[in-house]
Amino acid sequence: MKYYIIAGEPSGDLHASNLMKALKNEDTDAQFRYWGGDLMAAQGGTLVRHYRDTAVMGVWDVITHLGKIKRNFKECKADILSYKPDVLIVVDYAGFNLPMAKFAKNNGIKTFYYIVPKTWASKEGRNKKLKAYIDKMYTILPFETAYFKNKGIEVTYCGNPVMDAIENRPYKGESFDAFCERNKLDKREKIALVAGSRKSELKYNLPVMLQAIEKFPQYQFVIAGAPSFKYEDYRPYIENNPNVTVIFGETYQLMSQARAALVTSGTATLETAILNCPQVVVYLMWGGGFSDFVAHLFIKVPYISLVNLILGREAVKELFQRAYSYDKMIAELTAITGNTPVRDKMLADYDELRALVGGAGCSERAAHAMVNDIKK
Repeated sequence: MKYYIIAGEPSGDLHASNLMKALKNEDTDAQFRYWGGDLMAAQGGTLVRHYRDTAVMGVWDVITHLGKIKRNFKECKADILSYKPDVLIVVDYAGFNLPMAKFAKNNGIKTFYYIVPKTWASKEGRNKKLKAYIDKMYTILPFETAYFKNKGIEVTYCGNPVMDAIENRPYKGESFDAFCERNKLDKREKIALVAGSRKSELKYNLPVMLQAIEKFPQYQFVIAGAPSFKYEDYRPYIENNPNVTVIFGETYQLMSQARAALVTSGTATLETAILNCPQVVVYLMWGGGFSDFVAHLFIKVPYISLVNLILGREAVKELFQRAYSYDKMIAELTAITGNTPVRDKMLADYDELRALVGGAGCSERAAHAMVNDIKK
C-alpha cells in the first residue's frame, strides 16, 4: 500500500520513523512519501520536504511567513493528489496537519491521525474538525483516549511511542563512567537541564535554570541540546560559566545517568520520568503576569506536565509562571537530589506511571491497527 505521512517537528520525525519501520513489517509492499526529517529518510521512501524548511513557530513567525506557509500548503496538496496514497497519516503538528487532513478527506483519501492534538488541554473547537476530517485516531495517552471517546471520535489506544524510543536508545545500559568518558564530562554527578526546543523557551527558562548552579557546586550541570538548535544557540547563556556544558543527541543517555533534572513541560517530563530521573518542572513565558493570566484562561487542565496529567495528581513539582520562585526551585532541587522521602516518593510514582503508560511496542500496535483499518 502507499502511505503519505506528514510530520513537522523533530519528535514527529522520531515517532513517524518508528511507525514506518513497523508498517514495513506489517505490509511488505509498503511505499512511503512524506514530509519529515532524517530519521524518516533512513527508513526509505521519498522525503518531499524536511521539517527544517517548513517549521514555523509562534504568532509573529506565522505572520511574517504567510507566503511560505501558503506555498507549503499548495505544494503538499498537489503532491498528495499526484501520489494517490491509500492513506494520509498525519503526525502531531496540528496547525498544518488539520487543513491537510481536510483536503485529503474532501478528495476521497482515507485519513489517520497519530499523536493527536491536545484538545483536552486547549482549543477544544478542533474536536469538530477531528470528527469531520479524520477516519481514525491513534492515541498515546490513557486519559486522552477516554476524552476523545466521550466526544464520539473513533480512537484506538496504542501506548506511548516514547517507550519505543527509550527502549531502542543507543548506549542503553552503559555505565556512568563510560557515559562521562564518551562525552568528555568530569566524574561529578550530573544535573540535567532540559530547557525546551523553541528559542522562546530557551530565552525564558535556561537562564533561570542556570541560576541553580551556584547552590550545587558538587554537581556538573549538563544541558540536553535540542535537535533544532546548535551550540551557538546556547553559547550566550553558558560561555562564562565553567560548570555547565551542552551535549547533543544524548538526551535519553543524560536523563538515565543524571541525579536529577530541571525540565520544561511537554513530552520531556514523561521521558524524564520513564528514565527514572527525579525532576522539577520549570516553565516561564514572555509577559509575566499577563501571560500567566492568558495561560490559565485557555489551558483547561490542572497540570502542565504529562507525568501529573497521567497520574492525576502532582507527583512532580510544577513551577509554572507565578508558581515559580528561585527559592522554590532550589528547595525542590535540594529535596530530589538528596536521599529524602520526597525523592523516594517520586521514584515510586514513576513506577506507577510506567505501569499506566504500558511497555514498548506502541509503533507495532499502531501499525497493525492502521493496516487493518485501511482494509476496512
